[in-house]
Amino acid sequence: MASTQGAEVLVASNRGPVSYTVGPDGALGSRRGGGGLVSGLSAIGPDTDAVWVCAALGDGDREAVRRAGGGLLPEADTGGQRVRMLDIDAGVYADAYNGIANSALWFVHHMMYQTPLEPVFDAEFRRQWDAYRAYNQAFAEALAEEAAPGAAVLIQDYHLALAPRMLRKLRPDLRIGHFSHTPWAPRDYFGLLPDDIAAELLTGILGADRAAFLTRRWADAFTDCCHAVLGPGIPSGTEIGVHGLGADADFLRERAHRPDVDERMAVLREQIGEGRRTIVRVDRTELSKNIVRGLLAYRRLLEDHPEWRERVVHVAFAYPSRQDLALYRSYTEEVRRVAEEINSEYGTPGWTPVLLHLDDDFARSLAAYRLADVALVNPIRDGMNLVAKEVPVVSDEGVALVLSREAGAYEELAEHAITVNPYDVVGTAEALHEALTLPAPARAERSKHLAAAATALPPAKWFLDQLNALRG
Repeated sequence: MASTQGAEVLVASNRGPVSYTVGPDGALGSRRGGGGLVSGLSAIGPDTDAVWVCAALGDGDREAVRRAGGGLLPEADTGGQRVRMLDIDAGVYADAYNGIANSALWFVHHMMYQTPLEPVFDAEFRRQWDAYRAYNQAFAEALAEEAAPGAAVLIQDYHLALAPRMLRKLRPDLRIGHFSHTPWAPRDYFGLLPDDIAAELLTGILGADRAAFLTRRWADAFTDCCHAVLGPGIPSGTEIGVHGLGADADFLRERAHRPDVDERMAVLREQIGEGRRTIVRVDRTELSKNIVRGLLAYRRLLEDHPEWRERVVHVAFAYPSRQDLALYRSYTEEVRRVAEEINSEYGTPGWTPVLLHLDDDFARSLAAYRLADVALVNPIRDGMNLVAKEVPVVSDEGVALVLSREAGAYEELAEHAITVNPYDVVGTAEALHEALTLPAPARAERSKHLAAAATALPPAKWFLDQLNALRG
């Protein structure tokens, strides 16, 4: 069902700005989300006709779609945004999202396969690829229905790599952009994919007028893959762009000083103990975040520099992610096991070396940001990593950032961070020691420069820059 008035601006993403639950009495409850896209879309102003197309992710979402008759959701639930949620068959969605997007494309772009055993692109993979096509086609058709003539469409991420080409066939009048929030694999690693699948992915994105990435490194990798798989040049004429997403300083600073954050700071201070230094990390338990090696580096620090025993605490927040996949559940358990092992080996009655929390709590994360002496951000590979940008913005006294050279944020923050090879546990331990021994004035000066770089392209400007570039 199309909207009564075609939209001038459309956003497409797997996850939308609202989610629904069904209460015991059958009543629908809605919860609005945040993030860069929400901030960005609100920046275009209420006078611009805009629609967000997303997938129904659970039973509550599907019930909301049914009650809306398949059309736009009630704006009272969505913060005034016009949202169309797609009730894609649950089996098709599972194959597209878990089977292809998160178990194949994500692993390729993050270079995460254990290649002696995986990947195996067999008949089951091909069956799931058909579901991925169907999922992308559903988005393309919905966008075609909702868009006004000549509208601008911003399609998001690896879940929807085929949608630009599909939409182009349905609506050649539209201005179509695609944005990749992940890294892009180098050509040799991208070559793990079957040749026809690799070509279909690239030509899918090249159906857009503009393909954009978080860093020049990822954009160049995409171009290299196009040349290797499709031949020299970009035959579609697609423009390649770079837009590095920054932290939303105004929101973070205001939110970080609300009473619930102050309460959690008091609890954390009591758990840490008077006069102790803090090494803070805040991550989802995604395999790419490298949490286990971060813990091993902290253990190496305590072994190699015993002067830090009882003088430092590693505050590690590892919030469960994709727990419907067995590999992620086992990784979360390994994080827990290593943290408990460190506490058992080094802990004393008055000192817990690792404070590990696995339950998501945004206010507590902000409290940790404010308290951090050192922030550890050591992903194996990351499209950007906003935690690296958020901690310096929120820090009360200034923070030393230990940053992986494989994070997209490295391009912007490396000059004032202490950078590491994420695989080098000994090197990361020495970087933590260097960060902890940094004099307070030097730490504050570094933190000031980090915060300035981190906020150079806040979400609203990030979105508007893409929109304006797409419109030409």
